[in-house]
Amino acid sequence: MAKRDFYEVLGVDRGADKDTLKKAYRKLAMQFHPDRNPGDEEAERKFKEVNEAYDVLKDDEKKAAYDRFGHAAFEGGGPRPGGGGFEGFSGGFADIFEEMFGDFMGGGGRRGSSPGRGSDLRYNMTVTLEEAFAGKQAEIRVPTSVTCDVCDGAGAEKGSRPVACPTCGGRGKTRTQQGFFTIERTCAGCGGVGQVIENPCKSCNGAGRQRKEKTLSVNIPAGVEDGTRIRLQGEGEAGMRGAPPGDLYLFLNIQPHPIFQRESADIYCRVPLEMVTASLGGAIEVPTIEGRRAKVSVPAGTQTGRQFRLRGKGMSVLRSPSRGDMYVEVAVETPVNLTDRQRELLEEFQKASGVDKTSPQSHGFFDKVKELWEDLKD
Repeated sequence: MAKRDFYEVLGVDRGADKDTLKKAYRKLAMQFHPDRNPGDEEAERKFKEVNEAYDVLKDDEKKAAYDRFGHAAFEGGGPRPGGGGFEGFSGGFADIFEEMFGDFMGGGGRRGSSPGRGSDLRYNMTVTLEEAFAGKQAEIRVPTSVTCDVCDGAGAEKGSRPVACPTCGGRGKTRTQQGFFTIERTCAGCGGVGQVIENPCKSCNGAGRQRKEKTLSVNIPAGVEDGTRIRLQGEGEAGMRGAPPGDLYLFLNIQPHPIFQRESADIYCRVPLEMVTASLGGAIEVPTIEGRRAKVSVPAGTQTGRQFRLRGKGMSVLRSPSRGDMYVEVAVETPVNLTDRQRELLEEFQKASGVDKTSPQSHGFFDKVKELWEDLKD
């Protein structure tokens, strides 16, 4: 597969200056970085392509050779600016990050990186449907790492300070030359920090943090849904030796309700309806999610499955003053445990009424059955 033009890869004109090249590179490198696209082979390929293009175009000698000879400048037999050959990723990913973030770190030579940011934490919390409707202020207890209160996160005993690592000279990296390539590795002496602690804090053993259980007050807003994730910035594990803390992610699980079923912002409720009320009509009272009662007018002849809509009686909508609707579905209940008198009354009703008038659905169904099977026996 033929290589793409380096200027095309970065999306710049051939006359672009160094600042334009750097801006284009930073944008694309962040977009296709493997940490942002885990498992995406195409993004990884583009990330390497972007770095290869910028490695050439940022260097005046390489750029001049590329402008004159194209990709052939760095292939076998082609000119090699500077006599050292094409270095590619000679500095590894550390050079990439230096290029991307060096300006923000104050410039200068690359020193040891700061200790790692604290880990993010996950906390699973179960709430009721009523709490999801109204919102909730809750306290949670989270086992985590917090900044050591003896050394204030420094990791060293009071009165002492970390010193530059003698192995790497404070750079946090060690380099070895192998032919045309320079291999850079994290310093084994300091773990890439660039500093070592000669007198570690006895309380945290030099880590700058301790294991403790932390109590947090969290606000569950009204209208949250099952699976909602709430981020509590800076409430994760404390970083090593004063590094920034991670975040805490609260994952919500909503308990099933014995009466209501939720679909987005709407609520559904199935209510049994007495046969007499369904036949003659009337009114019933149903509960609502806020703990009140609502009256539903039932017309005469109501059948099982009919729904009645109560506007604005559903769930709260997250970050909105509006509410969903409530749908009441009735199920006509057949009488059981009849007394002799009740049975007599029903038999009298059956004799006095025509099936086709009082039960049109049943009459219509069996008429259709007889049309399909004319020889159907009674």
